[in-house]
Amino acid sequence: MRKVNSYLQCLPREKAVQLWWNKLEDCGYFQNVPSEIIAVPDALNRVSAKCIFAGRSVPHYNGSAMDGIAVRAQDTFDATEIAPIKLTILSAGTPLVAGGCYIVDTGDVLPAGTNAVIMVEDTHQQGETIEIIAAAAPWQHVRIVGEDIAAGEMVLPENHKITPPDIAALMASGLDEVEVICRPRVAIIPTGTELVSSWKELSPGKILDVNSHMLSAQISNWGGLPERHGIVYDDHTSLRQAVEECLEHCDMVVTNAGTSAGTEDFTSQVLAELGQVLVHGVATRPGKPVILAICKGKPVIGLPGYPVSAMLTAELFLRDTLYARQKRPLPSPPQISATLARQVYSPIGVEEYVRVSLGDVQGHTVAAPLNRGAGLISTLTKARGVIRIPAEVSGLAAGALVNVTLLTEEPVTDALLAVGSHDLSLDILSVSLRRQAGLNLSCANVGSMGGIMAIRNNEAHIAGVHILDPDTGEYNISAVKKYLAGGRWHLVHLAMREQGLMVAPGNPKNIRTLEDLVQPEVEFVNRQRGSGTRLLLDYQLKKAGVGADKISGYDKEAGTHMAVAAMISDGVVDAGMGIQAAAKAFGLEFIPIAHEQYDLLLNFLPDDPRLSLIINILKSADFRREVEGLGGYDLSSSGKIIITR
Repeated sequence: MRKVNSYLQCLPREKAVQLWWNKLEDCGYFQNVPSEIIAVPDALNRVSAKCIFAGRSVPHYNGSAMDGIAVRAQDTFDATEIAPIKLTILSAGTPLVAGGCYIVDTGDVLPAGTNAVIMVEDTHQQGETIEIIAAAAPWQHVRIVGEDIAAGEMVLPENHKITPPDIAALMASGLDEVEVICRPRVAIIPTGTELVSSWKELSPGKILDVNSHMLSAQISNWGGLPERHGIVYDDHTSLRQAVEECLEHCDMVVTNAGTSAGTEDFTSQVLAELGQVLVHGVATRPGKPVILAICKGKPVIGLPGYPVSAMLTAELFLRDTLYARQKRPLPSPPQISATLARQVYSPIGVEEYVRVSLGDVQGHTVAAPLNRGAGLISTLTKARGVIRIPAEVSGLAAGALVNVTLLTEEPVTDALLAVGSHDLSLDILSVSLRRQAGLNLSCANVGSMGGIMAIRNNEAHIAGVHILDPDTGEYNISAVKKYLAGGRWHLVHLAMREQGLMVAPGNPKNIRTLEDLVQPEVEFVNRQRGSGTRLLLDYQLKKAGVGADKISGYDKEAGTHMAVAAMISDGVVDAGMGIQAAAKAFGLEFIPIAHEQYDLLLNFLPDDPRLSLIINILKSADFRREVEGLGGYDLSSSGKIIITR
C-alpha cells in the first residue's frame, strides 16, 4: 500500500513565495534567459533582448511637410502685406536662382538649395510668378533628415515590451529583424483517470478536461507558449514519464490535479523523485494543495484540480514567474474600495480569496460575493474582482469597506475622471497631472450639461463647461448655480477660446456665414445635445434668423471638436462648429463666429491637494504656453476661481 503523503503543515503564502523565488534565483532561472531573432512584423508583445539602434534616419531625406512652394528663406525676408514679394516659379531640376521657387506637394524631396516651404494657402500665383506677403522662417514646414529618428539612435531599450507603434519605428529605422527574449515554453499536464477530452465521452463519473484549455489561454495571455500534454491517468509511472518528457523541451511544467493526499495523488511523490519539492500546501482557500518544486533546474508547479483553485494558484505563483522570466515588470492589478453587500465567514488560519461581482449603487461601489465552491466555473466568468480575507480574520461583516483587486479593466485609484465638454486643453492638463503627481486623467465627453450633472451626482472630479446664458451674456455661472445648489465644488476659469465654422482647405463650398449652411449642397455635422458648442450654435442661429431644420446634417452628431474636424478633413461633411485649435490641428480653414468662456468645475474639498495642484497647473506659464500654442486660446486669466462652494 502506498503511504499517504499528508500536507497538514501548510505554509503561509508569503513564506511559500519567498522559498520559491529564492530557489529560482539560486538556479539562475531568471538570469540565463535565451533569445532569438525574429522578423519585426512578428515582434508584437515580445520583449527586446538588448537595446535596439536605428539603421537609418527617419525621415531619410529633407522633405516638404506641406503643399506649397519651396524657397530659400533669405529670399523672402522683406515680404510684408503692404510690400509683397514675387518669386519666379522654377521647373523641377532647374538650378535654384535668387528669387526662385519650386511648387511642391507634401512628402516631396526639398529641391536643392531651398530651406523652407510656404503653404499654398499663403501664396497667390500670377502666371509664372507667385506672390507672398510674409517672410518664411528657415526650415519652416520642412521634415528634416533625422528629425524623428537619427541613424544610430536608440529606438527601443532592452527588456521593452514591443507595441504596434514600436514595430512601425523599427521598420522605419531600417530594421527587418529584432532580437527578443524567447517566450517560455510551459507544458500543461492534465491528470486524472476521470478526465475525458471531449463532451462526447462524458458519462456519470467522467469530467471534461477544461482546465488545461483555460490554463493554456491564461499562459498565452501572460506571454508564455503553452503546450498541452495529453491526459495522464492516475498512475505513478505514466505521470513520471510525462513530466520527464516535458522537462526535456519546456522551460516550465504545470501539472493539474493529483496534488492532494488521496491514494491516487502521485504528483508530490513524482516531483520529489525528479527534484526537490519546496512547498506542498499553502494556507490559502481555495488552492490549499498546491505544489512548488524544482526539477532539473526548472520550475514545476502542481495546481489543484478544481477550476477556481487552479486559476487562483496560477495567478498567485505561475503568473509572476512567467513575467520575471520574460524580463517584464511584475503585474500589479488595480484595486478599488467597495462596500461588502453581505457577510462572509472565513476560517481562522487560512488566507481566503473570494470572487465578487461589482456594481455602482447610488454612487457607491458595492461588492457582492459569489458562491465560493472551488469547482464552480461560473464564478470565474461572473467575477469582476477578488477580495482577500487575512488568515487572522474570521470573516467580514456586511457593509464593511473592502479592497477589491480588479479582474477586469477598471479605473485605478489614482485616476481622476473628467466628464463634460471636450477641449484639447484637457489633454495638456492630463500630461501635466501625470508628470507632476502621477495622476491619470480619464475623460468622458458628454457635453457641458452632462458634466454638471456628473458633478452634482459625485460621479466626476472635473467637468469642462461653456454654457452661455442668452439673457445675461454670461457663461456658466447661471447654469451651475441652478443645478448645483448643494455640495462642495469650485468653478475655475481655464480659457477664452474662439468658436467658429470649420471647413475644408480652400473652402470649396464657399461657406462664409451661418446663413450659408442652408445651401442644399452643404452637409453639416453638429455636436451632441447638451454640449456648449451646440447651445452656442443654436443661439447664433436664432440671432441670424436661420432655421435649424433648413440645415442638412443638423441632427448628425459628433462627440468632440476633433471628431468634427476629422469628418471634415475626410470629406464626410463640409462644415461643423468647433474651436480654432481643432481646425488648426487638421489643417482646416476656420471662420470665427464667437469668443466663448471655457471653465472647469472641480469637485474637491477645499483642503484636497489635487484642487490646488490643478489650479497651479492652470496658472503655470508652461501650461498657458502649450494651450495657447494650439491656436485660438487666451489663457491670461487661467486658474482664476470664479465661484467656490
